[in-house]
Amino acid sequence: MGVPVTVKVGCCGFQVSRRRYFEKLKLVEVQKTFYRPPRIETMRRWREEAPDDFEFTVKAWMAFTHDPKSGIWTKTGLPKDESYGLLRPSRQNFELWERFKPLMRELGAKVIVFQSPPSFRYNEVNLANAREFFSSISDGFRIAWEVRERGWLESPRFRGLLEDLKISHVVDPFYEEPVHGEIRYYRLHGSRKGNRLIYSYRYSIEELGRLMELVRRWSLRDNYVLFNNSYFSFENAVQFWEMLRHST
Repeated sequence: MGVPVTVKVGCCGFQVSRRRYFEKLKLVEVQKTFYRPPRIETMRRWREEAPDDFEFTVKAWMAFTHDPKSGIWTKTGLPKDESYGLLRPSRQNFELWERFKPLMRELGAKVIVFQSPPSFRYNEVNLANAREFFSSISDGFRIAWEVRERGWLESPRFRGLLEDLKISHVVDPFYEEPVHGEIRYYRLHGSRKGNRLIYSYRYSIEELGRLMELVRRWSLRDNYVLFNNSYFSFENAVQFWEMLRHST
């Protein structure tokens, strides 16, 4: 079985110089957009520096997903206004979305990744808010969503939301199976001890072989594999990309 040409491999953030990165990989998930979005000129420069066939995906601003009362909220540069965050379908969140879209368009990005914190639990209010928020902001982008609380995965209504709104479930394939997807989007966070993530983790060749099996098992037309295992991300991403290219 040949390698699906639609499998793209990269890192969550540039782990080496952009010049070296562009020489080895064809995909990156932009992280600078998570805390406080950079200037649009920065995004324009990155797009100009990158090869034509290079793809940017974007991690959504935490102002959409996190609680204004959280300890890291100050990094957003926004007031602690409870109309923000937690995927609320509020005027404030939609205004932020209008500010955010031009960054994605400058990069030519097609996929935006929303990462909800573990404290964003499955309940009726959060489910209803997420449905209304996501149904209002697609604007031609592909939405990928990473939930980090088990209650979502245990509810058939979560699958229904994903299917209805064509949202792709983001998972670490070593630990979860995707519930639904228009695309496959994997974020590899390293190892785990209970609920704790061990980001500083180097995947072995045997583990990368297992990853290749999982990617093929759940393969769709478009597949994204992003390494987020700290200092070893770039090394493992290049190894995995080479394994895919040379497999038969």
